[in-house]
Amino acid sequence: MKKFITLLMAIAFNCIAGAILAQPVDISPALGAVAMNGVAFVAGMFQAETGVLRSGVYVEIWTGELIKALREGLTGTWLDGIPDMSSLVENDVIHLVDVGADPDVLIDNTSYPLDIQTLPDGDKAISLSKFETKPTSVTDDELYAISYDKMGRVKESHSFAIKESQMKKAAHALCAASHTAKTPVIATTGDADPNTGRKRLTRADLIALKGKMDALHVPANDRRLVLCPDHVQDILLWSETFEKQYSLDNVNGKIGRLYGFDIYEFSNNPYYSTAGVKKNIDASPSTGEFQCSFAFYTRRVFKATGSTKMYYSPADQDPLYHRNLIDFLQRFVCLPKKADAGVVIYSGYSSGDAPTILGDQLIDNLAATSGTSQRTYATSNGAAVTAQSDADWLTVTVGSNGKTVTFTRTAYAYAAAGANPRVANVTIAIPNTSATLAVVVKQAMASE
Repeated sequence: MKKFITLLMAIAFNCIAGAILAQPVDISPALGAVAMNGVAFVAGMFQAETGVLRSGVYVEIWTGELIKALREGLTGTWLDGIPDMSSLVENDVIHLVDVGADPDVLIDNTSYPLDIQTLPDGDKAISLSKFETKPTSVTDDELYAISYDKMGRVKESHSFAIKESQMKKAAHALCAASHTAKTPVIATTGDADPNTGRKRLTRADLIALKGKMDALHVPANDRRLVLCPDHVQDILLWSETFEKQYSLDNVNGKIGRLYGFDIYEFSNNPYYSTAGVKKNIDASPSTGEFQCSFAFYTRRVFKATGSTKMYYSPADQDPLYHRNLIDFLQRFVCLPKKADAGVVIYSGYSSGDAPTILGDQLIDNLAATSGTSQRTYATSNGAAVTAQSDADWLTVTVGSNGKTVTFTRTAYAYAAAGANPRVANVTIAIPNTSATLAVVVKQAMASE
C-alpha cells in the first residue's frame, strides 16, 4: 500500500511538473504531463531499484531549479551586466583569445591595404573555477513526500552559498595584486578611526580614484565601483546625496550613482596589507589590514558559467541513517580581459592613532598554592578591556570597572622541587578594536 501511494504521488508530481514546463513552449498541459511521466518511465528503465525512477526526475528538476535560482540571484548585483561569455565555454574551459580584446580604430583612413593587427591576449586556456557545496541531509520521508517547501529550502540555501562564493572569488580576481602603472592601488587618507587606526575614505580620495580611471583612459560610461562596508559608512558621513540614495535604492547591494560610477556594496571584498598588497582570498586580516573597494570598466571584464551538476545519494543506499544526501557543483569564472581598466582603494592605517593598553606584561611571582592576584590595565581611550587565558589552570575575569583583571590559579605542587614553572598566555584586548596586549603569567612549582 505504501509503495502504491508513493507511486501515485510520484505520478502526480510528474503531471504537475510537466504541465508547468509545457506552458512556456506553448504545449498543451495535458501533453506535458504525459511527456514528463514518459521521461520518468524511461529513466526508470535504467534503474533496478524501486524509487529510483522518481530520483531521476528529481535530479533533472532540482538541477534546473538551482540554475534558475543562481541566475536570478545575480540580478541587480555588481556582477549583473558584465559580458557573459558562457556560450564560448567548452568542457568547462574558456580561451582568452575567444573572449577578445579591443582592436585599434582607424579614423578617416585612406591607406590600403590595412595592416593586420595581432591582438596581444594570445590563446590562453582558462579552466572555470569549481564551486561545490557540502552535502545536505534530507530524510527519506521528506523527499518521497515531495515536499515543495523542503525542495525550495534546499535549493535556496545551496544556490545562495554558491552565489556568495562566486561573487567573493570574482571580487578577488578583479582586484590587482599590488600597485602598478596599469593597475593603480591607492590608500585612503582621511582621519584615523580612534578605535582601529583605519583612515577613512574622503571625498578627495574618491575624486582621486576617478582621476586614476581617467588616466587609464577608461570610458566615462559603464564604470562600476564596488564599495566595502567600511567605505560605505565613511561616505554616509560626508555625502548627503549618497545617504539619500542608500536609503532609497539599496537593493541587492546596488546603491545608485556617484562621481560617474554605478555604486554597489559588497561585504566580501578582498583584504589588503598595510603596504597595499592583496591578501589570499581566505586569509585573515592582521592589525591594520582592512577590506578594499574597487572600480572597473564592465566591458573590460567577463564572466562565464560552465556545467552544473547535482550529486544525490538516496536513502535506500544508506542503511545506517536512512538519509538522502544532496549537494551541487557549478563551474564559474569572472576575470579581466586585460588588467588596464580598474583601480583599487584600500584603507590606510595609522598605528599612532590606534588605542593602546598599559599594564604589566609579565607576572612571574604567583605562588604555587591556589589563589587570586589582581592587576590594573589602563587604556588610552578610556575603554574597558577583556581578558582571555589559554591555560585551564588560570582563569581571568574583568571587574565591573572594566580595568581590574583578576587572575585565578590552581595549586601546582609536585615531588620534583625546583622544576620549571608553568606558563599561561593571557590576551588583554579592547573590544571592536585591533588593540591587544600579550601578558605572560608564570607559576612556580612547589614540592609536596
